Amino acid sequence: MAKQEFKAESKRLLDMMINSIYTHKEIFLRELISNASDACDKRSYLALTDDSVGMSRQDFAISLSVDKVARTITVADNGIGMSQEDLENNLGVIAASGSYKFKQEVGADTKDTDVIGQFGVGFYSAFMIADHITVSSRKQGADNGYSWESDGAEGYSIEVCDKETVGTTITIHVKDDTEDEHYSDFLEDYKLQQLVRKYSDYIRFPIQMDVTKQERVDSDKEGAEPVYIPVTATETLNSMVPIWQRPKADVTDEEYNAFYQEKFHDYTAPARTLHVGVEGNITYKAMLFVPAQPAMDFYTTEFKKGLQLYSSGVMIMDSCGDLVGDHFRFVRGIVDSPDLSLNISRELLQHDRQLRVIANNLEKKIKSDLMKFMTDDRDTYNEFWKHFGRQLKYGITAEYGAKKDLLQDLLLFYSSTEEKFVSLGEYVSRMKEDQTSIYYATGESVGRIAKLPQIEGLQDDGVEILYLTEEVDEFVMQILREYNEKPFASALDANRGANGDDTQDDSAHQSTLDFVKEALGDAIASAKVSHTLKSHPVCLTAGEGLSFEMEKYFATMQPDSQIKAQRILELNTSHPSFAALETAISADPEKAKQYAQLLYAQSLLIAGLPLEDPSAYTDLVCGLMV
Repeated sequence: MAKQEFKAESKRLLDMMINSIYTHKEIFLRELISNASDACDKRSYLALTDDSVGMSRQDFAISLSVDKVARTITVADNGIGMSQEDLENNLGVIAASGSYKFKQEVGADTKDTDVIGQFGVGFYSAFMIADHITVSSRKQGADNGYSWESDGAEGYSIEVCDKETVGTTITIHVKDDTEDEHYSDFLEDYKLQQLVRKYSDYIRFPIQMDVTKQERVDSDKEGAEPVYIPVTATETLNSMVPIWQRPKADVTDEEYNAFYQEKFHDYTAPARTLHVGVEGNITYKAMLFVPAQPAMDFYTTEFKKGLQLYSSGVMIMDSCGDLVGDHFRFVRGIVDSPDLSLNISRELLQHDRQLRVIANNLEKKIKSDLMKFMTDDRDTYNEFWKHFGRQLKYGITAEYGAKKDLLQDLLLFYSSTEEKFVSLGEYVSRMKEDQTSIYYATGESVGRIAKLPQIEGLQDDGVEILYLTEEVDEFVMQILREYNEKPFASALDANRGANGDDTQDDSAHQSTLDFVKEALGDAIASAKVSHTLKSHPVCLTAGEGLSFEMEKYFATMQPDSQIKAQRILELNTSHPSFAALETAISADPEKAKQYAQLLYAQSLLIAGLPLEDPSAYTDLVCGLMV
């Protein structure tokens, strides 16, 4: 048959596809094997109603072979085969899909067939590594076969050929190596085996290949060196049955753990395993794992979040980030769905409704399982929190708190009364009847927070306080604002007014407060009488807006920003130092100014804020000693 040209639009599509659509040359094998699997599925389905096929499902297979001398790779199947018309329609017109047409004919609900191909351009990905392709095929029920040949975009020819068996054999001639591309890598047996296991391990028909290994032959002579000889045997390269497709009851914990550790290269077993199966408008299977500890690069830019995405057992994406939000980026796993809308390249997944539905469903499943984790195995959950709690907190603050309702029940904070990490729900369940707010205090460590003078009154009254020790914690509280209709209140807030008498008349000390404000100038916003301090003489609280922890955060991230919280100096009128201050104001105003400066410096130290001039502070202390 004379050579025929592709249609102009097909030539443009072929050129675009080879050079643009597919980004990894290695996926050519995935596409050819997927097509072969489709062909086997079609013939297997036909065998259910046509006795002349004479085959059962276990008789179907896909074979690979390599000829390094001829530089060819061959993919053969004993599937449905193609007639001359099929070759014209499926290979002569790019983007025509016989698989898609077949699926329409048998109906979407058919369970005896699992057609992978949908668009019919996958075959042409082979031209990324090939300069010539030959397809020999004989259709079920036909008397003879046909051969399709092409060098690429220039066109193709179809001729009658002698093919004794039903099925299709695709032989691709691999391009010569160039300075930039080493195409010969694909002629290595180990490379093809690797690609099969990576992309096509769960194809439901055996993918077979003759594999040569060195076998030891022991000599009869004593002390002789062992001899190794090459032995070639046909091996099945793929496992065929994905573990996630098996019923939960048929999979042991040992199998789950072994699969996770091998698949995701983790030497420890996962902390949690979720085996999900959903059927309905959108059908999918998922196997998700919560690692026992973070990957080495988890908190670096190198870490790649996402779940492996499969379509009918064929891997589409190694890390589909759209299936899991940043707040659950630690989750590893696999999603397999036959319902995903794929465009002309299986590498390019449309961000469609189906994908969003799966992602939303998985998010709920993960949240539910983590809640169960917290309830059923608190000690192990505490370990999980130690590793991944910060990520959940970041999830609270992201997108202006869009996920706060989802994540807030999973949070843990150190409790002043329980002396361990507790959830917000547990805190609320223990609140005193007259307590209206959830109190928290921020600081560098639990030990330092426990010694802050502002919380002494709450501690003495037995009020539970959440100790927040991470930079992100203050932002979490700002986003949450309340939990279970209980507002969050900082125990360090100047406006807290708890455990003190706001009705006291402080006017008797107003002149002292005014003196302190004048002595310190712009260093403070105001001086006021404290209604919370007990044994301590002074403390520093922040006014409206920025907290001291936020100030420290911005100082770390933007050292030149000069962003500062409003400073309010609170004085304990019951402390001897206050009496000394008032006496000095009358007797020695200059010394009283030094007292005010000393108290302010002490309040900065207690709050963990830097002294503007440490040297001047030491001189001040020493000067007051003489």
